[in-house]
Amino acid sequence: MLNFESGAKHGGEEKMPSFEEQSYSESPDALRQELDEAKAKAQEYLDGWQRSQADFTNFKKRLELDKLEAIKYANAELMLKILPVLDDFERAAEHVPQQMASDPWVGGVNGIARKLETTLETLGLSHIAARDEVFDPCVHEAVSSVPGPDGVVMRELEKGYKLNERVLRPSKVMVGNGEDNT
Repeated sequence: MLNFESGAKHGGEEKMPSFEEQSYSESPDALRQELDEAKAKAQEYLDGWQRSQADFTNFKKRLELDKLEAIKYANAELMLKILPVLDDFERAAEHVPQQMASDPWVGGVNGIARKLETTLETLGLSHIAARDEVFDPCVHEAVSSVPGPDGVVMRELEKGYKLNERVLRPSKVMVGNGEDNT
């Protein structure tokens, strides 16, 4: 049990000097030096605390950005699985016989394809421009070269898409090799 009046612990331990009993025999210069050291230590602790606070704030911001990024691209896998269906609709529309092009069911199927594409666009999907564009390996995948202007996409074999700003699927293209196609 502590004895607060005497400053001593019960049990015969050494008695702590009271405030009045402390000796002030140290010189003012020694006290100033001690004070300066204590201030420097306090500043060091304050700087460390501020760095920790800044690191924690940055961590929280980075965590929030990662969360928003994950939400933004959460549909990527689903869209990758839907893109072949969209490709099939486009191929089917390209190969409709001329005599059947005016049939209402052909128009209905084309309408379904447009509705699917519009729905995907509202979720952030966009087509990557390819034909007559300069070949860009970040968004185009060259599958062959053909006669034509060097480095220019001559034909798009499969459409490429971006989800928001990230390439979801690169365009598969044929690139000009610089030879004249005459």
